[in-house]
Amino acid sequence: MATSPADLPEVVAYTDGCCLGNPGPGGYGVVLLSGGNRKEISGGFRHTTNNRMEILAAIVALESLKEPCRVQLYSDSQYVIKAMTEGWAEKWKARGWRTASNAPAANPDLWERMLRARIRHRVEWKWVKGHSGVVENERCDVLANAAAKGALEEDGGYTGLTS
Repeated sequence: MATSPADLPEVVAYTDGCCLGNPGPGGYGVVLLSGGNRKEISGGFRHTTNNRMEILAAIVALESLKEPCRVQLYSDSQYVIKAMTEGWAEKWKARGWRTASNAPAANPDLWERMLRARIRHRVEWKWVKGHSGVVENERCDVLANAAAKGALEEDGGYTGLTS
């Protein structure tokens, strides 16, 4: 068992989400890299939003890890990165899922899940510019778009009130 962060396995995760129409059919894509290992994960939903798929991609990346890890998580979503690095999600939760202006926070079901998923890992949240030629980010985009056009599930958390 790892005794310090330096002893934890290292994982690089790339994540992306998409929506064909917003809202509309959507998908997420994840690429996990560790040592010489690579894992690709994707899934799609009938009626969702782009932001929900961006958040879900990061959640799936973290939940897919079987043991605590040091994770460099790359996303092209400023919403995801800032919510985690600037503490937005924690502040929304502390306010009962309300924003600073007292409006309902969007996607509380996913943010709650994200806050739980990151607890067991040491996550370094990194923004990557989308569609800029970063190979693994581009691969996630392909996975997400293919998933949005494939066999789709229901997004039980989408209410039409979230963005």
